[in-house]
Amino acid sequence: MYPTTLTHLSRSNPFNAPLFSLQETVEPNPRVAADGPSRGLAADGPSRGLAADGPSRGLAADGPSRGLAAAAVAEGDSCEFGSRKYLLLCGFGGIISCGTTHAALVPLDLVKCRMQVDPDKYKSIGKGFSLTLKEDGARGLAKGWAPTFIGYSMQGLCKFGFYEMFKIFYSDMLGEENTYLWRTSLYLAASASAEFFADIALAPMEACKVRIQTCPGYANNLRQCAPKMFAEEGVWAFYKGVVPLWMRQIPYTMMKFACFERTVELLYKHVVPKPRAECTKGEQLIVTFTAGYIAGVFCAIVSHPADSVVSVLNKESGSTAVQVLKKLGPKGVWKGLVARIIMIGTLTALQWFIYDSVKVYFRLPRPPPPEMPESLKKKLGLTE
Repeated sequence: MYPTTLTHLSRSNPFNAPLFSLQETVEPNPRVAADGPSRGLAADGPSRGLAADGPSRGLAADGPSRGLAAAAVAEGDSCEFGSRKYLLLCGFGGIISCGTTHAALVPLDLVKCRMQVDPDKYKSIGKGFSLTLKEDGARGLAKGWAPTFIGYSMQGLCKFGFYEMFKIFYSDMLGEENTYLWRTSLYLAASASAEFFADIALAPMEACKVRIQTCPGYANNLRQCAPKMFAEEGVWAFYKGVVPLWMRQIPYTMMKFACFERTVELLYKHVVPKPRAECTKGEQLIVTFTAGYIAGVFCAIVSHPADSVVSVLNKESGSTAVQVLKKLGPKGVWKGLVARIIMIGTLTALQWFIYDSVKVYFRLPRPPPPEMPESLKKKLGLTE
């Protein structure tokens, strides 16, 4: 009983991998597409891959496709899925979604950072806000807004733009059927690849932000902070936190994208009472926001220990990630978790909502959640 039940549960979890392999078979194709042989994952728009409500997640079989070749521009869309224009506008959507949301949450981020680096003084969120207001006034809550906005705008450009690019690239490598079967692994690989480069773009501004927020009297703004850090420690001052930043952001982004993609899929399948095609743009954006918040909670949990290390590391010159980790201990790395869950949950939901809204505004392709290709259904005996 128990082994059978556990096996059934493991197969039904949303992050499972296929428990079978496929043998390639050659079947005659009676259909000849008007615009040539299809290699993509067709959706209700011109789809070239796993299309999402946010960064595109649609998978449909439209012939013997093996890759993600762009189809003609669908009616109502401004460009082809996966085209240069599409990727550039996705990157622009990342700038808007990440830069604005992180800048808007600077006060909460400031208190969170101070709780991490000085837990004896800032013992709670409320205490952190009251002490900051008492010592620095209302303007003190906005410390670090400039490096936050610039840094996370650059990160958003790379995160969303490269995610779309890597998702298409990896899907072309896998082929249509394996792209569907291993879609969660594809989301994880594409997001990790994108975040690697995004963190290199973020690191200098993140270092300045933390130094401004957690070192009273060091610098009041970016114009003062960056030259001073460079004079004291050189270029290394801006990149010494990049490794712990990868430790924090890559797991965060992998969870952010994979959890969002699969949550959207499950919401449309089990919660939304009608097919996505029948939902209005507003209803689709509500699903996007809900899935984004759920993903954000998990993001905050998996990335919080590394976030604590980054905060302390950028405050203390001369320290290493290992030294900071030993200093904080098992309990210290979880300080400020509640504040970060509130911040990241709200942040992630707003980011997906804004990103998807940008795609709607620019009329970018937004294919529906993935469906099993017809060729795979035939191999599995799911069609007559």
